[in-house]
Amino acid sequence: MPTKEIVTKIIDGDTFETNKRKIPIRIANMDTPEKRQKGYQEAKKGLSDLIMGQEVSIEPVAKDKYNRTVAKVKIGKFLVKTKMKKFEK
Repeated sequence: MPTKEIVTKIIDGDTFETNKRKIPIRIANMDTPEKRQKGYQEAKKGLSDLIMGQEVSIEPVAKDKYNRTVAKVKIGKFLVKTKMKKFEK
């Protein structure tokens, strides 16, 4: 069941924190540049512009090797992954 949470911090172009979790959330099926890779700042800014401070819907699908929740994330009716496609590797 999806939960509604407020985005409080953007870590990179596919990972963020919310007001209800201590461990960051990674967006499912999305891979943007990591720190020190070309396109990192653009992807981070793109995600920030889209969801920072906003209420998002989070539907967990797995845990990754860092124990982060991997989730489908929506803002309104739109999947964040769809809006961020241009920033993917």
